[in-house]
Amino acid sequence: MKITAVEAIPYAIDYRKPLKFASGEVRTAEHVLVRVHTDDGVVGTADAPPRPFTYGETQASVIAAVTGIFAPSITGLSVLERETVRSRLHRTVGNPVAKSAVDMALWDALGRTLGVSVSELLGGFTDRLRVSHMVGFAPAEQMVAAAEQMRDEHGVTAFKVKVGRRPWKQDTDAVRALRTALGDDVELYVDGNRGWTPSEAAQALRAMDDLDLSMAEELCPADDVLGRRWLTAQASIPQFADESATTPAEVARELLDGAATGISIKTARTGFTVSQRVLGLCEGLGVEVVMGNQIDTQVGTVATAAFGAAHELTSRRPAELSNYLDMSDDLLAEPLVIADGHLKVRQGPGLGTDVDEQKLSHYRQDH
Repeated sequence: MKITAVEAIPYAIDYRKPLKFASGEVRTAEHVLVRVHTDDGVVGTADAPPRPFTYGETQASVIAAVTGIFAPSITGLSVLERETVRSRLHRTVGNPVAKSAVDMALWDALGRTLGVSVSELLGGFTDRLRVSHMVGFAPAEQMVAAAEQMRDEHGVTAFKVKVGRRPWKQDTDAVRALRTALGDDVELYVDGNRGWTPSEAAQALRAMDDLDLSMAEELCPADDVLGRRWLTAQASIPQFADESATTPAEVARELLDGAATGISIKTARTGFTVSQRVLGLCEGLGVEVVMGNQIDTQVGTVATAAFGAAHELTSRRPAELSNYLDMSDDLLAEPLVIADGHLKVRQGPGLGTDVDEQKLSHYRQDH
């Protein structure tokens, strides 16, 4: 059960179309597949999706951190020594995606070694999650068409709408068009990716006050300290922190400062070990959470679903699990299926992330 090697394999897969939002856009998933090998022949796998415009990590930096810093520090440890691994990973500042992939690959290896699913190891609360789909920037009629397609083909009835453009009216008009087209039975919420000032966000929320939004996420930057408090204090819907709350300490700061009333948990940036700490903090403070998406592949989506389904609090809200549908291809040997608006958690040992080795060979970039 001892770790013998840690791999970092760069690969790239194009999206079907550019995904656009306030903090940037992505055309290609330039990710890193992380594998933890053990002395009994078990291999744990996880995906690292670098987001340079959010966390400052790149494909190259993830590889450097994993192979140059993390692998030497944890090789020789048992897969049961998760706290020791966490301590050694967190000696290094930043690099959340690189750390998280190593952590999740370790959990996958542990589950495979014990012959149980990671979701069961984490808590095993349910076997499926309701799905929310992200609708990115586009003309309003295209955003409506994308949402209608997800509803009709996959039964999805919850949508995160990307906002944060200037002028803000184009976003509020798009959200209104979605509400009109989809009706009152569909859940809508907005995500600004730090694109607005607090005053712009307040104006936009007032303009959408009659649209029955369930929440708003990261409408303005974390650095707008007083502005975020002011906005949250007057807002009529919950304000969720995402990019501003990437560690338990940041979560505590945002909540106790009054800058947010809910938290987005993303396993891609906090893995399973730190995500449990974030979840426990939110439970203790009576704060709602949502399982977020880092434009994940199917491999990454499996991890999000495993954590979200493992706990009661994370299973209450629709989880953002469908962005892999925007990719032109994927590495997972057996594709995920969203049906009746839900995604089932993979059963079997570990995370169930069986990679198609031929596809990995085709898309990897380190030949």
